[in-house]
Amino acid sequence: MKRKDFIRNAGILTASTLFANTRVFGFQSELIRVGLIGVNGMGWSNLNAILKVPGVQCTALCDVDENILSNRVEELKKRNITVKTYIDYKDLLKATDVDVVIIATPDHWHCLQMVDAVAAGKDVYVEKPIGNSIRECEVMVAAAKKYNRVVQVGQWQRSQQHFRDAMAFVHGGKLGKIRLVKAWAYQGWMKSIPVLADAAVPAGIHYDKWLGPAPKRPFNPNRFHFNFRWYWDYAGGLMTDWESICWIMP
Repeated sequence: MKRKDFIRNAGILTASTLFANTRVFGFQSELIRVGLIGVNGMGWSNLNAILKVPGVQCTALCDVDENILSNRVEELKKRNITVKTYIDYKDLLKATDVDVVIIATPDHWHCLQMVDAVAAGKDVYVEKPIGNSIRECEVMVAAAKKYNRVVQVGQWQRSQQHFRDAMAFVHGGKLGKIRLVKAWAYQGWMKSIPVLADAAVPAGIHYDKWLGPAPKRPFNPNRFHFNFRWYWDYAGGLMTDWESICWIMP
């Protein structure tokens, strides 16, 4: 299986192409070995989806929360999947038994990890949003070109057929001249977040590695895992989480 065919055919890697690379990738064997960086929410969903593709094997997991990491290892063992584990993503990128990496870390890490991954010779599937700024996106595009890697951004929802049909309808001019666009979201699933005090870093969490390029702040449960999205230090809220920007290169 060629890498480009793999990324084209994988159920989670369709219609959301970040870069269309004209180089054809070849493997010495049919096996495509995947490493996951960020094993909680969407990272875990991405991995389970990609493992449905024939010829794909998970060989490595990486996360700064050892509690979640160990739980995921046990879950994979029940499916007869044995993996190596890493705390520092740079150690995973050195692994010779990883061909493709899934990056599903908080948004403030996407740019650095994607650039490091392609520099290490890995192809990449990076969770949305692409980056936290247009400049970050430009850096990522330049890195993909420089190292000639296949890179895709994960936008499952936008890949569904009804979204594609709607886009074709609008682009086809059937709505006439558009003068006003309104957007909204039904947020019944998102409850209010109670104010929590700063706390000691829980055992098993490498908080400094989680912060990375973000400003240094005391640990607070509200800033960790899913809720990081509501803080400018790490993300841009639902507006950037649900953004649909796609960079496409010939």
